[in-house]
Amino acid sequence: MGLLKDFKAFLMKGDIVSLATAVIIGGAFKTIVSSLVKDIIMPVVGVFMGGKNVNDLFFTLDGSAHDTLKSAQEAGVAVMTYGNFVQAIIDFVIIGFVIFVFLKAYEKTKKKEAPAPAAPKGPSQEDLLAEIRDLLAKK
Repeated sequence: MGLLKDFKAFLMKGDIVSLATAVIIGGAFKTIVSSLVKDIIMPVVGVFMGGKNVNDLFFTLDGSAHDTLKSAQEAGVAVMTYGNFVQAIIDFVIIGFVIFVFLKAYEKTKKKEAPAPAAPKGPSQEDLLAEIRDLLAKK
């Protein structure tokens, strides 16, 4: 029973709960960003590329010519779909940027540590040495 109790205490620590929450929100956020890239950004990029869908950018590994990705896949040809890779990179950059902005905003909300109070002014080193000298002279 002690092990189960320790495990429950571990799971209920604030750091673990915060981490789990961040993972869940991060997963949902990735879905939103993927949709943003796929459904909004990539069609605009496709317009600038002459009406091509970025996901359909590919090349065959055997050098054969195919007009579309679908026809190459139906022919059973090995293809590298670098358009999907480009889309994944754009997803990554957007997620990274948003996390960067979030962390910057978080850093601003953290309490700034107050500077340590200055040491109280006391006698200088010379004054202390003179006092010691005077005490020794009296003996």
